[in-house]
Amino acid sequence: MPVQKRILALNDISCFGKCSLTVALPIISSTGLECTILPNCVLSTHTAIEGFTLRDLTGEMVPIIEHWKKLGLRFDGIYTGFMCTKEQIDIARTAIEGLRGEGTFVVVDPAMADNGKLYPIFDSKFPPYMRELCSVADIIKPNITEACMMLGREYRPGPYTKEWIEDLLKELSQIGARNIILTGVSFDESKIGAASYDCSTGKVEYHLRDTVPGYYHGTGDVFCSAVVAAVGSGHSLGKATEMAVDLTTDSIRRTYEAGTDVRFGVNFEDGLAEFAAKVRSQRITKS
Repeated sequence: MPVQKRILALNDISCFGKCSLTVALPIISSTGLECTILPNCVLSTHTAIEGFTLRDLTGEMVPIIEHWKKLGLRFDGIYTGFMCTKEQIDIARTAIEGLRGEGTFVVVDPAMADNGKLYPIFDSKFPPYMRELCSVADIIKPNITEACMMLGREYRPGPYTKEWIEDLLKELSQIGARNIILTGVSFDESKIGAASYDCSTGKVEYHLRDTVPGYYHGTGDVFCSAVVAAVGSGHSLGKATEMAVDLTTDSIRRTYEAGTDVRFGVNFEDGLAEFAAKVRSQRITKS
């Protein structure tokens, strides 16, 4: 029996509104990986639901990391998402440096903006801080807005041209990450998805699916958690991106067909068994 791989997820806990750690835990664990969490804050709901409460856990993060270091814990993968402050970004870097082992992969989701705007709790000083965190990652997963903000480029809505997307990917590669997954990619109104980019080879792969009407919260967390699960299970960047696009798109479609309030997150749960089976069966075939 192979040793179970251990993933560390640094993110917030939004108690309602399916996102962040309440999404990462089930998706990553469903594929047979152990998912350890390091929460940086607890919110009543995600930040797009008016009136949310927030309890900052910054003061607890370093003691937790130091305890783990004393226990000799090391992680096969480290995944960071929503960070409230620059101090939390600095702590995330400390965790990466102190808890990674030989062969550890690091995934950074620079979750801070969408549709051309920063999330309400951030100001214009924040994107450069997130860029610093992305510089130590093996894989980064910005959306179009986050990519433009980290690069100081003017945001533009889609549809896009392949030339514009690939120029953006090449510029992102200068941040320092080895691989990039760019979400929100579309070349016409009928399809949307992601592009994966191997910075060492220059290989770009596109994974697009039919567009579903509406804007759905928490899909970035579903997508990135699926990437982490697939990469942690031994799949290539392109294959992991494809699996993540499929899980996210299917979750959105189920939510749309059910008529659920889009603020409350997407129904990824009904797709977990199929996703996990795909990750596990193809991993077994590979070995």
